[in-house]
Amino acid sequence: MSRYSSPARNSISTGTPRRNFSESLIEQSIEAATVLINKWNPETSTYAKVTSLFHESKSEAMQFIRCVNDLQKSMHAMVTENSTSEKLVQAQNLMQIAMNRLQKEFYQILSMNRAHLDPESVSSQSSRASALSSISDYDDDGSVSHDDEVRNVGDSIDEVEEVSSIVMTDLRSTAECMISSGYAKECISIYKIIRKSIIDEGIYRLGVEKISSSQINKMDWEVLDRRIKDWLEAVKVSMTTLFNGERILCDHVFASSDSIRESCFTEISKGATLLFGFPELVAKSKKSHPEKIFRMLDMYTAISTNWIEIDSIFSFESTVTVRAQALNSLNKLSDSVRSMISEFESTLQKDSSKSTVTVHTLTLTTMNYLSLLADYSNILADIFANWPPPPRSSLPESYFESPSNDESPAPAISMRMAWLILVLLCKLDGKVEHHKDVCLSYIFLANNLNHVVSKVQTSNLKYLLGEDWIAKHEEKVKLFAANYERLAWGPVLATLPENPTATITPAQAKEIFRKFNSSFDETFRRQSSFVVSDPKLRDEMKVSLARKIVPSYREFYDAHRSNVVGERNVGLTVRFAPEDVGNYLSDLFFGNSNNSGSTSVSLFGVAHISLPG
Repeated sequence: MSRYSSPARNSISTGTPRRNFSESLIEQSIEAATVLINKWNPETSTYAKVTSLFHESKSEAMQFIRCVNDLQKSMHAMVTENSTSEKLVQAQNLMQIAMNRLQKEFYQILSMNRAHLDPESVSSQSSRASALSSISDYDDDGSVSHDDEVRNVGDSIDEVEEVSSIVMTDLRSTAECMISSGYAKECISIYKIIRKSIIDEGIYRLGVEKISSSQINKMDWEVLDRRIKDWLEAVKVSMTTLFNGERILCDHVFASSDSIRESCFTEISKGATLLFGFPELVAKSKKSHPEKIFRMLDMYTAISTNWIEIDSIFSFESTVTVRAQALNSLNKLSDSVRSMISEFESTLQKDSSKSTVTVHTLTLTTMNYLSLLADYSNILADIFANWPPPPRSSLPESYFESPSNDESPAPAISMRMAWLILVLLCKLDGKVEHHKDVCLSYIFLANNLNHVVSKVQTSNLKYLLGEDWIAKHEEKVKLFAANYERLAWGPVLATLPENPTATITPAQAKEIFRKFNSSFDETFRRQSSFVVSDPKLRDEMKVSLARKIVPSYREFYDAHRSNVVGERNVGLTVRFAPEDVGNYLSDLFFGNSNNSGSTSVSLFGVAHISLPG
């Protein structure tokens, strides 16, 4: 009968030993905790008050955290077993002492290791974050020490990064212990206060501070330009180190709680809204300066090229305001750039300056402006993507030449650049009315169109407008030069017979020489004041003239000079040797004398077409 006891009796006899065994484990846990926790109680030990646990002994610090975690488990067990046990009160008192100690340690680690927790040091090891986070802060069996664990991961990094890794792991171990013990609020408060001050100081050192629209409008351009340049550098540093490093640190320290990570980082990174709000203020300002559009494009570039980082770093729902502010600044910058380009076009159309002999100031400034804009072609492609194309109705289709066809329409930026150059060419065409000499009008247009083509060829405009555009306008330059040659020097060629070697009388030869002398002399005097700015175009025009005039004159000269040798005053009759003619022509287009004339012409054929205002 003794071997087959009743169920009731059996439960009584086996239950008591189980309860005693559980209580024994709890008591052992409390005893172990009492010794170590009291050792580091700053209220009862001067040594504990002035010494850092983690700095003094890393292994003992890890033992302290294990002891606290064990104590926490024991307390849960005691609540289940006997919620009125005196041991529970003792354990609670020990836990309070331990939390005070860990608060002190957490604060000291954060405040004393600022150099090792600076964003640059932290962000440099982002690729190792997952490896570090996968390491337990301690092993249950205690077989591998904390220092060994970090050293194994940090073998390939330098000493600074290794120290940074150790400090980050210490913070995480402490934070997880405090959070699991119900002291998350105290831990979070310490972290936010210290880290926010560091980030705010970093933003201030980068030159980012609160500023109003009225303050920006009152600034001299040089001051605002310097602030924009500081901001561009601030964005670069902020995204690569400051906020990136803080996000990595926050994610690591509070890896055990998504909500705490989000709460801490959101509070700490509030300065990012201030950072990304600056471009919007500049874009909306009334400040006007030729370089402003390029600074707008620089800021647009800074945000758009860092957008992946912005979206990743501020991915929390509670940091949506930062992302929204960055996007809003992009939109305002886009609006500002489009507005400034429209204003530029309007100014171009309203220009009333007189033309000069060489390249007009309007051509120089416009092409410099457009070639600089072309350096931002990728950014402008985004900005122009949804902008209505320029109007065509005011101009013939044949004059709106751009790199497009029915199968492959030109990008919006190419269309816009082609349009702005066309507006310039139309204005130049209208300015030839200021010239009294039609020959000078052709020189003026050849000079200016050649400069336009040259700037396109030597800048990113060539990729936007294409080879066809360049080829067509090069042909126009040649046409202007040919028209000049025909109008200015055609009368000189007309003085020579179609067959220079044909038999004629001495009197006829003398008359031809006289007419050539007079026509060449008068034409040279008139044309010697003209200037062709581009050396290559200048040489091409002189060579073309020489090839037409010199060989014909040489043939006539060689065939008929002997017929007038016996004439009196032969030097007046035959004033120019063929070599002299060539030498005179080689001196053309350097602008050597005054110019006069009496006619004008519209050479682009669109001078009187009204452009949209």
